[in-house]
Amino acid sequence: MTNNYPRATLEEYGYKAYPNLQKAYKIFTVIAVALVFLMLYISIIVLAIQSVNTSASVTSFSGFTLKWYFQMFEVRSLANAIQNTLITSIIATLLATVLGTLIAVGIYSFEKKTRQKIMLFNNIPLLNADIVTGISLMLVFSMLLPLFPYIFGPVTLIMAHLFFTLPYVILSVLPKLKETDPNLMDAALDLGVKPYKALIKVIVPAITAGIFSGMLLAFTMSVDDFVISYYTTGNGFDNLSIWVYGSIGRRSLTPSVYAFSTLLTLMTLGTLLLYHFINKRGKKHVKNV
Repeated sequence: MTNNYPRATLEEYGYKAYPNLQKAYKIFTVIAVALVFLMLYISIIVLAIQSVNTSASVTSFSGFTLKWYFQMFEVRSLANAIQNTLITSIIATLLATVLGTLIAVGIYSFEKKTRQKIMLFNNIPLLNADIVTGISLMLVFSMLLPLFPYIFGPVTLIMAHLFFTLPYVILSVLPKLKETDPNLMDAALDLGVKPYKALIKVIVPAITAGIFSGMLLAFTMSVDDFVISYYTTGNGFDNLSIWVYGSIGRRSLTPSVYAFSTLLTLMTLGTLLLYHFINKRGKKHVKNV
């Protein structure tokens, strides 16, 4: 039996469309999103513009040039600072990635309550103020001076960077471990695979995305660190942030710093896009199989 009664419309229930308000809301949404993106990336945009500015002044744009990119290593102190930054960050990142992955696998094997207690200690370096962490590490390293008189320098800087980048790797790897099958390791052991081979050939490939994101985050945090580095380095071993701080107001501050920072940003962005492309292509290949 069909119902011949006409259907009530939304307007009959008192609904009003207010098309003008909807248009205003859409315009406001677009403007708000544009302002948020502008606030997030304005500093990177300004830095990129200054890296191709012929004038060393930040208040005027005299013309386009790439000379600052070719002069990055002509200033000896800047070249040493870039070298020290890359050496410290790469070594600290590699150590943090390997140790963080192993620690995350170990934490994941505990019960939930024990895991939560350990993660509480892991999060303390993240929540602690950088200046407190820097001074604390400086005091710890100072206690080792009677045994190692020349410890301050590359060694202390790498150890300090390892200390505050390690938690980021752990926090990046653990969520990926939770997404894997909890019986994956046991299945590999039942098939006769040795524990370390099962970890390398079974567990690590399953959490590659978390390892890569943790490694990239650790490298980013290590490259631009200033406060902790300032308190834990030694005389004559300055990273880029310390060199910039010491060069502010002096003639030694060259626009080549802007060029290096822009290149570093482009390299990070390129690495992210490449990883996203490879990961997306791998998922398509798995679906096709």
